[in-house]
This record gives sequence, structure tokens and C-alpha cells, in this order.
Amino acid sequence: MDETQQRTLIPTVIGVLGRRGVDFAAAEDAVQDALVEAVRVWPEDPPRDPKGWLVAVAWRRFLDAARADTSRRRREIRVEEEPEPGPPEAVDDTLRLYFLCAHPSLTPASAVALTLRAVGGLTTRQIAQAYLVPEATMAQRISRAKRTVSGVRFDQPGDVATVLRVLYLVFNEGYSGDVDLAAEAIRLTRQLAAMTDAEEVAGLLALMLLHHARRPARTRPDGSLVTLAEQDRSLWDTRLIAEGVDVLQTALARDRLGEFQAQAAIAALHADARTTKLYDRRGEDISLDEVERIVL
Repeated sequence: MDETQQRTLIPTVIGVLGRRGVDFAAAEDAVQDALVEAVRVWPEDPPRDPKGWLVAVAWRRFLDAARADTSRRRREIRVEEEPEPGPPEAVDDTLRLYFLCAHPSLTPASAVALTLRAVGGLTTRQIAQAYLVPEATMAQRISRAKRTVSGVRFDQPGDVATVLRVLYLVFNEGYSGDVDLAAEAIRLTRQLAAMTDAEEVAGLLALMLLHHARRPARTRPDGSLVTLAEQDRSLWDTRLIAEGVDVLQTALARDRLGEFQAQAAIAALHADARTTKLYDRRGEDISLDEVERIVL
């Protein structure tokens, strides 16, 4: 199983278990156990239906864990009867997982870690390396987050504003570690934007793309930061800028301006300008404060 396939399947399989009555923490544990089994089995005997295989194995792992846990007798009774065999439901639960991971009861740091694990499909080691913390520390953070939402059903999510804040936090963590969190945040936000037409989701995606386009010019060889005024604009990724502007224009056309759309509009002005200075029709300088006033 390659990394892309894994990241696609994880939220889907967690969602299937969630609709069968499994709480988030138990579902996530069962899916991780199934992935371990897949690593062992698939190289010699690849399944024709990877999703169905993972659902079946994860469900068995959950049942085994429930039966072994005498303190959860009531849950054991509820899950004793396994659903009839057949193809898994064709429902995309990724969006609900986003909201569950951004539940109001979680701290921002815990919500970010849980989102990267459950929706992003990253391992605890990868997340720890991205945050430059010991793996044991990150494992504890994720475990606490899972315990916090362990009794939360899939119909009790956080709101979209919380999800967007979590994704923006992931993006702002930067580019250190084994996993490029900025690129990962863009990937996750693209996924969210494909599942909802909320203007602020598009605004955040546009903002990320426009900022990310300047990445090649943002640092010197020694790692020090280059200010916007000093950046070599020929190094900017014009493809990402064009995409960001296109996404932003589509969102702004609905005339429901939000925080991320406004920030993206300012970033687009900078990306489109030939210098860091902007001028009005009389040829006089316009300050950044004035730009923000005009956009807002």
C-alpha cells in the first residue's frame, strides 16, 4: 500500500466503523491495527477490494478489543452481531472526520495532531518529526485527544470555523521535519474544498496557495528569512499564484466576504504587483493599512 492510497483509505474506513456505532478513538485504533496487518499481508496477497478488506479487518479488530475489555460489557452486547457480509457503504466520511477532529473540547495543538493522524494519514513518528518533538510526547498528545473525543459520536462535530483554524495552524507550522506541514495543510484543505462550497474554505485554500507560491524565495541558503521586499519574484511559483487567484475570485463572486478571503485578497495584490509598493491613480504610494481598508 503506497502512502497516497493509505491517506485516502484511512478516513473512509474510520467513517464506516463510526456509522456502525464505534466511537472515534476505538475506530482509529482498529484501523491502525488493520493497516499493520495490511503491511504484512498485502505484498504477498494483495486484495481486489482494499477498502472492503480494511473495513473487514478493522471491524474484526474492534470486536476482538470489545470482547476482551470486561469493563465495556454494554458496548460488547451492542456490537456482538456483526453486519451482514457485503461491500462497504459508498459514503465519504472524511468531512465528518474533519469536524470531529476539530471538536471544541480539544485544544488547538491536540486538534492539529488528531487531524494529521486521522484525516492526513500520517504516523505518530511523522507528526512528531514535523513538530520536532519526541515520538513518545506526540503519542501522548494524540492519546489524550482520542480519549477526549472517545464518547463523541459522529453527529456531534465542531464547526467549520474551528476546522479552518486547525488547518491554518497546520500550515503555519512551516516546512521542518520529515513531513512538509505546509504542503500537507494544502492537501487537506483541497480535500475539504472539494467536499463543501463554503466561501471561507475556498478563501483559506487561496491564502495558502498564494503564500506557498513564495516559498522558494522566502529563505536564504543559510536558512535565514528574506523579507517580501527583498524576495526574488522570479522564483515565485506563478502556477500556484494563478490557481490561488482563480479560487479566490470564485469565492469573492458570491459576495460573502470572510477573514480568510480578505487575507487572500491582500496576498493576491502582493503577488500581482511588480514591486512591494502599490500606487493609487495619482501615482502616490498606498500603505498596507490602506490596502487592508480597501479590501475589507
